[in-house]
Amino acid sequence: MKEFGPLYAYIEKLHPLNEEVKERIVKSFVFKRISKNEFLLQEGEVCKFNYFILKGSLRLYKIDPKGEELIRYFALENKFVSNLTSFITGLPSEEFIQANEKTELLYIPKAVFLELVENLPAINRVYRNMLEKAYITSQKRIYQFQGLNAVDRLRWLLEEYPGILSRIPNRLVASYLGITPYTLSRIKSEL
Repeated sequence: MKEFGPLYAYIEKLHPLNEEVKERIVKSFVFKRISKNEFLLQEGEVCKFNYFILKGSLRLYKIDPKGEELIRYFALENKFVSNLTSFITGLPSEEFIQANEKTELLYIPKAVFLELVENLPAINRVYRNMLEKAYITSQKRIYQFQGLNAVDRLRWLLEEYPGILSRIPNRLVASYLGITPYTLSRIKSEL
């Protein structure tokens, strides 16, 4: 199936695949299209799936006591995404996962994914890579944002997510950067 090509390519960068493993992957993942603003996960739900983005983008965020979106992560093509805390613990999520644009993805239920992690070295490597990248991304974001001014935060974002400003609305990018949309508009003109 052609929609599995990007997933195979992602996995093969980490671990070789043979036809038998590809067949198990096809039987385990489900293709889905979602609309802009559609939710994959809402606050209070348990995250029961792992998603691989083929086309489009998602954001993970929570709502603060003032009703503002606090965006933690943008997930673009060829990335796995899940609310890992809820996925791992089985506890309700404190975050939402929502589409920023029309999105095509492959998803896999937690039990099936964990069975593949246990039995297929390729998927075990994928899971390890997901956990490592999540940790590294959160550390980078924490330390990159401490002490950086708004212009430098935007520069960092553009290095991490090339082309993001043409795809994601300014208000979402501003939320991710911890600045106002007005400040984002002003500093975009400086760059």
